[in-house]
Amino acid sequence: MAETRRRAIIPAMFGIALATTVFAAQSQRGTGMTAYDFSFTSIEGEPLPLAQYQGHPLLVANTASFCGFTYQYQDLEALWQRYRERGLVVIGVPSNDFGQQEPGSEKEIKQFCEGKYAVDFPLTDKQDVIGPEAHPFFRWISAELGDAGAPRWNFHKYLVGPDGKLEGSWPSSVRPTDRAITDEIERLLPAKTGG
Repeated sequence: MAETRRRAIIPAMFGIALATTVFAAQSQRGTGMTAYDFSFTSIEGEPLPLAQYQGHPLLVANTASFCGFTYQYQDLEALWQRYRERGLVVIGVPSNDFGQQEPGSEKEIKQFCEGKYAVDFPLTDKQDVIGPEAHPFFRWISAELGDAGAPRWNFHKYLVGPDGKLEGSWPSSVRPTDRAITDEIERLLPAKTGG
């Protein structure tokens, strides 16, 4: 039986994040579904089925324009630019769930992200990411990881492997460019070729 490698980030005292790697067989909570079973609507209003990215790792983050972590848009864009040719897909999911820090319309969110952070990676329309009205993708995350795996604030990051299974989860305090995340991305991507 293949084991699933999961990375859990545990905030320690005084806000320091410690990384631990947990090896576990398929979760008993598992739904048998993968990320590719879900679809969003893009920020432009077009269908955004995750199945179109099958075979590629995905880094999905719930985002907000007026948060202390909003600067992480820059890091997400840097990852997208660095790894997109090797197959990584970065997806931002704007949400107003935490502190009402994403109050704008999709048009306003898109203008903000493109104008301030030159965001070029795919963004979805605004979604609930917690609670009974959460988008099915985030309800699936809670089913796979338990309620503790649900986002606790803006810019929670989830890494999905090429097979559509969850590979890692990091809270807001861990920047997208942190080695804890980039090492996992590198592990899932094909090796670099050429010069």
